[in-house]
Amino acid sequence: MPDLSRRRALTAATALAGATALAVPAARANDHAHDHDSPAAFDEIYKGRRIQGRPSSSGGHHHGGGYAVSVDGVELHVMRNADSTWISVVSHYAPVSTPRAAARAAVDELQGARLLPLPTSPAN
Repeated sequence: MPDLSRRRALTAATALAGATALAVPAARANDHAHDHDSPAAFDEIYKGRRIQGRPSSSGGHHHGGGYAVSVDGVELHVMRNADSTWISVVSHYAPVSTPRAAARAAVDELQGARLLPLPTSPAN
């Protein structure tokens, strides 16, 4: 293996630093594009329950990707995963492709039970 001169080492380090400097802004641009890629609104009756969803300006308690979902008028907390799947507080371990699918999965899981609102502040 040839000896690595100081000049070659500095050249390699500079090239690596330049490549990293170019990659970071590109990755950040992709993250911002992901944030604005919100699913369309929906409002439907599913198995006798009214499910609604719409883009919202707030990320919600669990970074819902700026999307609000409700079942019979009660907020269903949803979260968008890093792989763009969605989960809800009701079906947390079963990721689905859209907030609509998360609302439907919650209705299925509830089996007719009423969705209760999550408390917004700690109990006294």
